Amino acid sequence: MSPDAILTALDPEQREVALALNGPVVVLAGAGTGKTRAITHRIAYGVRIGAYQPTSVLAVTFTARAAGEMRTRLRDLGVQGVQARTFHSAALRQLGYFWPRVVGGAPPRLQEYKAPIIAEAARRVGLSVDRVAVRDLSSEVEWAKVSLITADDYEKASYAAGREAPSGYDAQAVARLITAYEDVKTEREVIDFEDVLLMLADMLNSHKIVADEVRSQYRRFVVDEYQDVSPLQQFLLDQWLGGRKELCVVGDPSQTIYSFTGASPRHLLQFRRTYPEAQEIRLVRDYRSTPQVVNLANQVLKRAGRAGGAHQALELVAQREPGPPVTFMAYDDDEAEAKGIATRAARLIGSGVKPSEIAVLYRTNAQSEAFEAAFADAGVGYLVRGGQRFFQRKEVRDAMLLLRGAARSADPELPMQDQVRDILSAAGWADQPPTARGAARERWDAMQALVSLADDLAGAATPESPATVAGLVAELDERAAAQHAPTVEGVTLASLHAAKGLEWDAVFLAGMSEGLMPISLAERDDAVHEERRLLYVGITRARVHLELSFGRSRNPGGRATRKRTRFLDGLWPDEPRAPRARTTQKGQARALLTGEHDAALFDALRDWRLEVARETDKPAYTVLTDATLAAIAEIRPSGTAELARVNGIGPAKIDRYGAAILSIVASAPAS
Repeated sequence: MSPDAILTALDPEQREVALALNGPVVVLAGAGTGKTRAITHRIAYGVRIGAYQPTSVLAVTFTARAAGEMRTRLRDLGVQGVQARTFHSAALRQLGYFWPRVVGGAPPRLQEYKAPIIAEAARRVGLSVDRVAVRDLSSEVEWAKVSLITADDYEKASYAAGREAPSGYDAQAVARLITAYEDVKTEREVIDFEDVLLMLADMLNSHKIVADEVRSQYRRFVVDEYQDVSPLQQFLLDQWLGGRKELCVVGDPSQTIYSFTGASPRHLLQFRRTYPEAQEIRLVRDYRSTPQVVNLANQVLKRAGRAGGAHQALELVAQREPGPPVTFMAYDDDEAEAKGIATRAARLIGSGVKPSEIAVLYRTNAQSEAFEAAFADAGVGYLVRGGQRFFQRKEVRDAMLLLRGAARSADPELPMQDQVRDILSAAGWADQPPTARGAARERWDAMQALVSLADDLAGAATPESPATVAGLVAELDERAAAQHAPTVEGVTLASLHAAKGLEWDAVFLAGMSEGLMPISLAERDDAVHEERRLLYVGITRARVHLELSFGRSRNPGGRATRKRTRFLDGLWPDEPRAPRARTTQKGQARALLTGEHDAALFDALRDWRLEVARETDKPAYTVLTDATLAAIAEIRPSGTAELARVNGIGPAKIDRYGAAILSIVASAPAS
């Protein structure tokens, strides 16, 4: 793409990001506002005009999937050579490169899972542990390390952070465990993921020749999801930068949901204090969700109060056409809720929504069991996010072996997608899925994902770059390295935390009751505020259809003692409350709205707004927002006094646009 074409594909605020080629830059980007689009186009534009060398850019994010998505978008923009990686992937690559020169020999083996070493460390310090305790202690050791807290400082630091030692142990016992954990690693000559960041940061800090080489290679840095950066990751980033300011960070404080792992929005919120000269750009146009979904998300955050960060929240402005209203459901019990959601998901599928575009999100992993049973009973395919990784499945590994072998003798004259179907038929794939659920259907779903990927690649092929089996194998190898799995056709079951960064056409938020949302373990105010942000993240995963529900009791026949979450106070319908009109500064009552407006009138008003925006060379939303147009289309004002009651219409807007608006309303037939 040409530089002009790169910019033309962006809205005004995204274009501002792309043009901010020199740092420091902080982009505050709300959910669904196209932040990945903005930063990848920024990189591509910088490369196209010669401001950046592609190999001098290091873009880091928090998940392999996000890094893979960034690389794919840059490739589609014709940019090769940019490093887009997770913090750990980038650090591991550099550590492996410099270790032989600085330390000598091969680097220590990476221990992917802490559990075996934690269990041995617990035995050495006399702690009795079971599987759950080992998991909890592993998480606590990880928190201490990413927070740059040593064993000597753990007791004081954990108290200051308000953390209770896990599984009933005291802080002193955990501190002893941390020391023993490090000893066991040293004896076994292994390192963990946190050590990778620590060792590289120390190497850069202590060896000038290493730091100079890395800094001469990477001159520009982009950090996505900056609200989730930990003290350890920030320390490594500081070493990469070496005092330079060519840094662009992107984040949203309202999506900070991993503080229990050591993530902190402090670095994002204080970026302008760290870099007073930094350019700040806000992305608030939500292209993902309908106005109904966006309105609920905004309202949930507004009710947080200043202590909960409401003053820092970005108010999203919906850009999509209006959709169906958000649905709220109360069930007798959890089993009824699971069955009801499975039934409603099946109806959506019957109406044309793909199963892979539907998700059921819940607060704890333990809630998945009821939904797995309900979807199996309903005959609806599903996959549990957070289960076995796609590329680790035996049938996927076997299929890739077959494809790799066939690539060497593939007939270039035959359509690639047809060859793939023939190859995978030998591994058990068929045109139609098996009627049985369970393992057989899961195997078929996995191979069908490979078939669908082959179809996608074939559809994107050109005469100059035809689709081949070898090309499919290369794509799969790249995706396997990044853990960027192809889409498996089935309803997604996932925890709210696991859903971060994803989106679906239809989302069911289950278990919206006190004790689950917020979780009963959230006792401190800051923990409750984070639970509210978690709900916000869940809401903003939905594009069109959104349903929130809870069960009044846990088990069938149980007492209906549960209450729906406090976070939906004033938002859950049919609550016994008196409606309250908003007032202007002059005391005039604002219009009471139901959210049901005249769609034809709304479209006419949007067409008028577009003409005004073109004539005045202004963004359309600066004329009137979608929310204001929807309110006008609902109350259908017949005069200036009624028009003035609409939120977003003041004296200046009435003077400028009042006559035109009232004329459009008067000429629109009543619905």
